[in-house]
Amino acid sequence: MERLNRQQENEPQSGQELTKQKGEQTCPECESSALTRSADESEISCAECGLVLEEEAIDRGPEWRAFNAAERDSKSRVGAPTTQTMHDKGLTTTIGWRNKDAAGRSLSSEKRHQLSRMRKWQERIRTKDAGERNLQLALSETDRMASALGVPRSVREVASVLYRRALDEDLIRGRSIEGVATSTLYAACRMEGIPRSLDEISAVSRVERMEIARTYRYIAQELSLEMEPVDPKKYVPRFCSELEVSEEVQAKATEIIETTAEKGLLSGKSPTGYAAAAIYASSLLCNEKRTQKAVADVAHVTEVTIRNRYQEQIDAMGIQN
Repeated sequence: MERLNRQQENEPQSGQELTKQKGEQTCPECESSALTRSADESEISCAECGLVLEEEAIDRGPEWRAFNAAERDSKSRVGAPTTQTMHDKGLTTTIGWRNKDAAGRSLSSEKRHQLSRMRKWQERIRTKDAGERNLQLALSETDRMASALGVPRSVREVASVLYRRALDEDLIRGRSIEGVATSTLYAACRMEGIPRSLDEISAVSRVERMEIARTYRYIAQELSLEMEPVDPKKYVPRFCSELEVSEEVQAKATEIIETTAEKGLLSGKSPTGYAAAAIYASSLLCNEKRTQKAVADVAHVTEVTIRNRYQEQIDAMGIQN
């Protein structure tokens, strides 16, 4: 009996008993309060000594296993998550375009005609008013431009939220749907740190560059969007990749931008032209020369801009031509 009592005294206490007077859970070995929970929340351990305090928590995942995306989709019993990129947030049911039944057999002519009418009416009733039709057109246009620009899905979500805000505050009145959609996409790119110039945006849009810039300024002001100036260094990797130059050129261009920006040369300059000039200068310094025209075509700026920025940068760096 004495041996059993002594053994129970030496055993570690449970998670509920590991508390100080003020109610903070601690480790029984090192008395540390730095306790961490695993990513799957299956156990609690001490970050100092590694002692596991609690384990074998309830698994809240599905009861089935899947080894690829197709198998996971076929076993899943839920639909796709809601998204802001669709006017109804993806909550409606869509009638499939395949004219086959559940067993894969082709439908009769009468059934195909019935399904065709059902699809037509479903498309008509998905938008109940002019506002939803406006939103449907704008979000489809945003998705088209985002695909052409190759931006991630997070940018599309942010652009869709901005357009919904503009629509709720009646900022669309008197302006084209395409112009506002393009402006919100440009704003979303800047907010998410995915640099795309106005020239690149206007190249995939159906509206003029001047209208995009004017609408963007209006939307940013009315929605109180706090936009920071674009860092030219964010353009360097993409431009260098298109020019097929080495990492040495990319690193040197970044160094030129950092050094000259500290001397105040970046103020009032176009970030794309500034980045293009730095890449042109670094290509000369690293003996991987690219012509001004090649760099200008990639950056969507003029050769005159590159020459002016290039001269300013090498003068600030103290480099002789």
